[in-house]
Amino acid sequence: MCEHKGIGHPDTLADGVCEAASRALSLAYLKAYGKILHHNLDKGLLAAGRSSPRFGGGSIEEKARLIICGRATRPEPAFDVQTIVETAARDYLETQLQEAAAGIMIDTHIREGSANLKQIFARSADIALANDTSFGMGFAPYSPLEQNVLDLAATLRSRAFRQQFPSAGADFKVMGMRVENRVTFTLALAFVDRHVANVPDYRQHKADILAYLAQQIGPGAAMQLNTLDDPAATDESGLYLTVSGLSSEMGDDGQVGRGNRACGLITPARSMSLEAVAGKNPVSHVGKLYNVLAMQIARDIHARLDEAEGVTVQILSAIGVPVDQPQVAAIEIQAGQGLNEPLRRGAKNIAEEWLGNIPKVTSLILDQAVSLY
Repeated sequence: MCEHKGIGHPDTLADGVCEAASRALSLAYLKAYGKILHHNLDKGLLAAGRSSPRFGGGSIEEKARLIICGRATRPEPAFDVQTIVETAARDYLETQLQEAAAGIMIDTHIREGSANLKQIFARSADIALANDTSFGMGFAPYSPLEQNVLDLAATLRSRAFRQQFPSAGADFKVMGMRVENRVTFTLALAFVDRHVANVPDYRQHKADILAYLAQQIGPGAAMQLNTLDDPAATDESGLYLTVSGLSSEMGDDGQVGRGNRACGLITPARSMSLEAVAGKNPVSHVGKLYNVLAMQIARDIHARLDEAEGVTVQILSAIGVPVDQPQVAAIEIQAGQGLNEPLRRGAKNIAEEWLGNIPKVTSLILDQAVSLY
């Protein structure tokens, strides 16, 4: 089993906003001081609001509140951390949610970091010191089920799907399950009330969306949508109907770190870190760096070494030690012919290449070239 929480899910929104804030702050530090200074904005909470959905269009009665809490260095009064973070958060919401972003208020609680964590940045020269004792996990390749979940999520985010189904909100979740050769996908998708006329219309929208998604996955898989819907519903109360297309308008709260891992999925059948990747600084916080790094190493080994059919990477840090010197970097390889010396040596060399170029991982994060949630 595995799942993906979509871009409008409350947990993913909390991740996305805090990561956008960290990225904006990192770029501002680079521009002003030539280096990224200490910060961590990985404590975020999306507190749901209150709404009254109605067929044809309801109303938001109380806005949701997104709270960003963390630590950030403010070298001088002119460096306005608060404005940088709030602007980045608002821009992210408006880009991802368009008009639905107006239903979310932003509240920031950001203070200076502790002296011992800030001095990690001052002590480090060429390579940063780890500011936590933590571990990162990565794997490659995706299983067929995992890839199908990601493909369904990509379809639900796609412009083509959104244009064809304006009733589909940005808030969705895809859960995949395989029992022997039987595959089932259970989807939750918020519907936008102004695009739905009545109960029969809602059910028709569901049927059309299920048919569309089934074509994307192909034959052989079962698919169900909004299974909490009351089959005997006569009004809005028994259906997954929202004003904005977001459950955070009333139904569900969100929190950084409760959503997708750096692989883009939640994968309980695999080794995985419970670290909140989003919002952590991309220089010294191994809770972010090592999860991204482990995924890159695993994918590189799988891509470059033909015998490596499956790869799992685990990396453990020690606080205060350079990030390129983990306590352990453990690599597990599935190989049909067994683990021979050339394969072992090749995997070790690839891991050392990545560990020898940690700034590349930071660049990938800042360039938004890797998945974080």
